[in-house]
Amino acid sequence: MESMEKGKEALISSIEADATAEEEKILKAVYTQVEEKKKYAEKKVASILDAARKKAEEQAGILKNKSLSAVELEIKRHALHSQQTLVLDIMEQVSERLTAMIDEKAYRDVLIDWITEAALGLGEDEATINASAKERPLITKNLLAGIKQKIQTQAGREMTLVLSDDPPLSSQGVALTTADGRIAFNNQVKTRIRMNQNQINKQIYNTLFSGNEEEAL
Repeated sequence: MESMEKGKEALISSIEADATAEEEKILKAVYTQVEEKKKYAEKKVASILDAARKKAEEQAGILKNKSLSAVELEIKRHALHSQQTLVLDIMEQVSERLTAMIDEKAYRDVLIDWITEAALGLGEDEATINASAKERPLITKNLLAGIKQKIQTQAGREMTLVLSDDPPLSSQGVALTTADGRIAFNNQVKTRIRMNQNQINKQIYNTLFSGNEEEAL
């Protein structure tokens, strides 16, 4: 348990080190931890199987294939549940770390990247920006000017961006809406984490079960 906690703390620390590329660092760190968990799971499987064999030999003298298969299936179910719990725990801690970063200078670059990404995703000439109450004061005229220049460089077009008059978002991150209000690009933290969680889950299944997801499920 202590080694698992140390592994998770190392993962969260690596994510915090580079906020402008938090998605890639999350994946890279999780992949590393998955390998560690795989080694732990293999040892756990060996230990449980050995105990099961000894118990069966004491009771009946022979461990039948059917009983062994049942034990192995239970082990796989336990491993899958443990990995799902681990992913949820990691995502929760990542969200908490990103929230704590709002007060840091480096968070300005995070906002620039998120707003730029959303603006380019909308593909329109005008958009309003909304964010949480704690983030809205960070979206200054200077920050918007830098984003407009970035869009001009990357997309070769000008775009008008203004802070929305709507009430602040209830959670961290940004959301951009076209001038007519018909199209929106949600770049909030919970949305970004949810998208990455699918990739992380897939990588975990592939690693633990040697790419055989059907067997794992």
